[in-house]
Amino acid sequence: MPLHLPPAPEPAERCVRTALRSPAVLAPHSRETHRAHREDREVRESREDLVPARPLPVHQWEVGTAVPASAPLVGWRFLLMRDGLPVGTAETRLTPDGWAFSHFGEGPYAASTDLALRRADELEDSWSPCLLSVPRLYMLTLWLRPAAEAGAAEPAGGGPVAGDLLIPLAPAPPGIAANRPMTAATLHALVGSRLAPAQLAG
Repeated sequence: MPLHLPPAPEPAERCVRTALRSPAVLAPHSRETHRAHREDREVRESREDLVPARPLPVHQWEVGTAVPASAPLVGWRFLLMRDGLPVGTAETRLTPDGWAFSHFGEGPYAASTDLALRRADELEDSWSPCLLSVPRLYMLTLWLRPAAEAGAAEPAGGGPVAGDLLIPLAPAPPGIAANRPMTAATLHALVGSRLAPAQLAG
């Protein structure tokens, strides 16, 4: 069934459109990947035909917590489409003063997000999607909540619960299969097993 995409806050979308019109905007450090943090050349060189699409709220599992009690909203991420294909991302961050443009993104997450959304569209039940980031694992996951229970545009700070589905985006950390839906309990266990050695070492 079709996904119930939450509407992005108007100020967040306005930040992205303003950044696309401003060649002076530079891409700040991204916390979701350890790769070179540079603006996508394709995004930088030809912004006028890019269309922000499929915005998703971004929630973050707190660093150092294997099974976090909460996953606060930290931003909104937009796919940047050209001719119907994802070529990059644009992200806004929630600040004390409201929404602010954060960075343009490059790399595989644009395509893997688009793929995960299209596959989620084919699931039998109706879902409301958002993104769940685990910075310590350089991991990004499509988080699907039952649309009937979603209510608001995004969760009120709580993390995944029973009944939710999560699809790790490629590239996923070793030992965690990308593009495969799993329950919240399964992901909790996998994240906990990956973080446990680091916590013991600390």
